Amino acid sequence: MTAKTISAYIDSLLAKGLAAKTINCRLDSVRGFYAYLGREEAMVLPNPVKKGFALRLARPLPRYLKDEEVTRLFESIRGLRDHALFMLMLRCGLRVEEVAHLRLQDLDLAQKRILVCHGKGGKDRIVYISHDAYRALLGYLNSRSSSKAREVFLVGKGICGGTPISVRGIQKRIEYYARKTGLKISCHHLRHTMATQLLNADADLVTIQDLLGHTRIKTTQRYARVSNLKVQRDYYKAMEVIVQKSTEEDIGLRSIQ
Repeated sequence: MTAKTISAYIDSLLAKGLAAKTINCRLDSVRGFYAYLGREEAMVLPNPVKKGFALRLARPLPRYLKDEEVTRLFESIRGLRDHALFMLMLRCGLRVEEVAHLRLQDLDLAQKRILVCHGKGGKDRIVYISHDAYRALLGYLNSRSSSKAREVFLVGKGICGGTPISVRGIQKRIEYYARKTGLKISCHHLRHTMATQLLNADADLVTIQDLLGHTRIKTTQRYARVSNLKVQRDYYKAMEVIVQKSTEEDIGLRSIQ
C-alpha cells in the first residue's frame, strides 16, 4: 500500500459522504495496523499514513445573537449582578473566565476601561466600557455587598453569599436564562455577538482582534464570514462604482461613434 493508494481510499470515502472526522478515524486504524506489523510481526514496511497526517476538520462558524434575541435575553434578566456581568460580556467581549476573575482594581471607571489580566494565553489587554455597560456595572457596584473579596462579581445568597462567583456559577445563570427565553445561548455567544456587531458597524478587523485578545487575525476573520450586513454594504458600494464606471465608458463610446 502506498500514499497513492491511501489518497484513492480517501477519495472513495469522501464520495460516500463520510465526514472528515470519520475518515481520520479510519486513517488512524490503518496507521496503527502498520505500526503493529512493524512492532509485533517484525515486518519492515513503510507506513502509508504518515504520523500527523489527517484531513482538516471543518470548524463551525461563530454563532451570534440577532438584535431581537439580545433584547429578549436582557428583558428576562433579573438582578443587577446578572445584568452587569452579561452586559460586560456583550459590550466588552469578555470570556466567562475573565468575568469571573475580574477584580475591583482592574476597573478604571473614570476612563471607562477595564484591564483584563492574564486572559487566554496569559496575555493582558485593555477593553473599553460602553455607556449602557457602564450604567449596568455602576448600578451593581453600588448595591454590591461590603465583602472583602477582591473579585467584582459575588454570590448573592446562601452559605456562599459574599464569595466570588465561579465560572460554573455564571454558566448556570446563562443556562437558566436560556431555558427561560427558549434561546440557544451560551456565555461565548455574547462575545461572538459583540465581534459581529462591531464588524457590521465597520470596525476594523485589527481593532476587533485587539479587543477580543486573539493571537491570530485568522481567528477574528471567521466573524467576517457570518457578518452578512457588512458584506452586503461592501457589495452594493463597490457595485455602484462599477456600474457608474461602465455607464461613463458606454457614454464615451457612443460619443466617439
